[in-house]
Amino acid sequence: MHRRTLTAATTLAIVLGSVALSTTPASADTSRPIAVSDADDTVVDGLHQQLYFSDRYQNRIVVTDYTGKVTATLTDLPQVRDLELSPDSGTLYAAIQGADKIVAFDTATLARSAEYATGEKTAPSRLAYAEGKLWFGYGDQWDSGLGVVDLTAQSPTVTLDLAAGHDFATPPELYADPDNPGTLLALDSGISSGPIIVYDVSTGTPAIRVSANKGGFYNDAALTPDGQNVVVAGPGNRALTEYRLSDLEQVRTYPVASEPETVSIAEDGTVAATVLDTDNLGDTYVFGNDPARPPSIRNLSSNWMPWFGHSMNWSHDGTQLFVLTGSNESTQFHAVDAPRKYVTTLTVDAPATATRAKSLTVKGSLTSGLALPAGTPLAVTRTDMESPNGKSLGTRPLGSGGSFSFTDIPPAGGTVKYTVTYAGDASHTAVTASDTVAVSRATSSLTLNNNGKLYAYGADVAFTARLGTTYTNRSVEIWADPAGADKPKKLVKTGKVNSSGNLSVTLDMSRDTTLTAVFKGDARYAPKSVTATAYAKVKVSTTLSKHYKTGKIGNTTYQYFHKNTDVICTTTMSYYKGRKQRVQLQVYSGGKWYDTASEYFALGTNGKSVVNLGHAGQSGIRARVRSSYIDSSSGDTVNSTTHGAWKYFYFSN
Repeated sequence: MHRRTLTAATTLAIVLGSVALSTTPASADTSRPIAVSDADDTVVDGLHQQLYFSDRYQNRIVVTDYTGKVTATLTDLPQVRDLELSPDSGTLYAAIQGADKIVAFDTATLARSAEYATGEKTAPSRLAYAEGKLWFGYGDQWDSGLGVVDLTAQSPTVTLDLAAGHDFATPPELYADPDNPGTLLALDSGISSGPIIVYDVSTGTPAIRVSANKGGFYNDAALTPDGQNVVVAGPGNRALTEYRLSDLEQVRTYPVASEPETVSIAEDGTVAATVLDTDNLGDTYVFGNDPARPPSIRNLSSNWMPWFGHSMNWSHDGTQLFVLTGSNESTQFHAVDAPRKYVTTLTVDAPATATRAKSLTVKGSLTSGLALPAGTPLAVTRTDMESPNGKSLGTRPLGSGGSFSFTDIPPAGGTVKYTVTYAGDASHTAVTASDTVAVSRATSSLTLNNNGKLYAYGADVAFTARLGTTYTNRSVEIWADPAGADKPKKLVKTGKVNSSGNLSVTLDMSRDTTLTAVFKGDARYAPKSVTATAYAKVKVSTTLSKHYKTGKIGNTTYQYFHKNTDVICTTTMSYYKGRKQRVQLQVYSGGKWYDTASEYFALGTNGKSVVNLGHAGQSGIRARVRSSYIDSSSGDTVNSTTHGAWKYFYFSN
């Protein structure tokens, strides 16, 4: 039912078509989600390099390539169950349990080519091709039976009730192989006694050749390449069991860590199985022909879920193993490359920190299900700032018990990575692992001038970074971050310092600005950065209008206003969104100036603010006014506090 053997004719067809097939080689160790909710059966079509998955709960057959990429979906197949490929790989048969029929598809076009009604309420669910006939298991529980579609007849006929006296507890799981002609194997998997029945179908009418109760609700089974033996995966034990069909005697067991779920056998006799891996120790086993060697074990899924149906198969040439894990919306397709090889696990442990130019020790282990001998060569590479593409340190031998260690003197500081690679061999997979160590570096001096200095608005200021001793890197970056969210930090200068270690840049100081000098380090000196903040005033001026003359009182120039004339004060200031200027008014009395008013007024987008200061209403009054930008209080923090010049005025008659 589940093992799909290529006939000589099909094999020849593949050889003749190898030029075309080689244009789409199978990808190594792929894993991808696949839209299959429950794979009741899986068939590999080596001629067309595709797989068929019967998705019973979604009433369809999903077709993929060897990487699991869906290429087609065959729909309207109610409760599709078992699949069977004809010996020439030209036809795919599907048992449609929910429609009481078997449907045939042309594998070249995937079009339906035939349908065979099996009878009302027969619910066919199991298939096997033997002697030009399509045998099927049908029914439900104790109403189950064995039937056949005679494909050799001019008009294919369906015959039921061919169990030859055996009373099936469930529809029999069927297996046949052209290398053992005239033989049909049936497993009565729905009863605890687990009957296995071997039929002689050479005459067209089944006759029981041998039967035995083997005790188990079988999850899956597969015939050996010669069709002479069967390997069953049954619950309640920790092994698969191989029986000889001639007398149903046990010939070998395949020990596993938990209940076996599915089984598939390659053309060279290699047995693969999946298990109910509740402890997450490994879910996929591959057994070689030598019983003395342990199985190769892989852990394809860390999320435990029971398998449903036959969800694992070898590729037609036996070089890959196709496995489905999970179920429903989380089903994953795995194409395992070189499945016969033992998976190797490599660990590398370097110290967390180390001193440059001092010896350090790197340790690790290389383990596998089939132990590797001491002396196995491991390639070592060091990657650091001096060798960013990696520098080979040669090979180091594997020690006893799978452990290894080696010493090295790192010439460069910073993050140093040690990579260890095992190249693999005929029995083991290749593997690479690495670990990093923080190697110390010296600290160079780096300074930046003008920190804390205040400059007039628009002043051109030279900022100089000075770099001390380094190894190879003499470059410095200078970044400027003007105050205000509208001006992002930007790189204003980068380059090598001069012979004095200096790199300078000139900035127009229109805002408070934080500068950062950055040395990115080199193999022997650590990165370093320093900052300096320089401050910029605003540009502010104040004018008064409506005066009738100017004149001096003492040494101070005053603007004269009539006592009933309003003083118009116009302020011009560097604009910033939301900015306000402060007007401060003072009056002179008794030899001192006294504050009489202080108020903030918004600037227009042209940077101007016009304020009517009013009039005195009497003569002899001396006053003065100034406009100021007050950091924070003026609505922003882009510039430093700046006071404009006082403007003096006098009221007369």
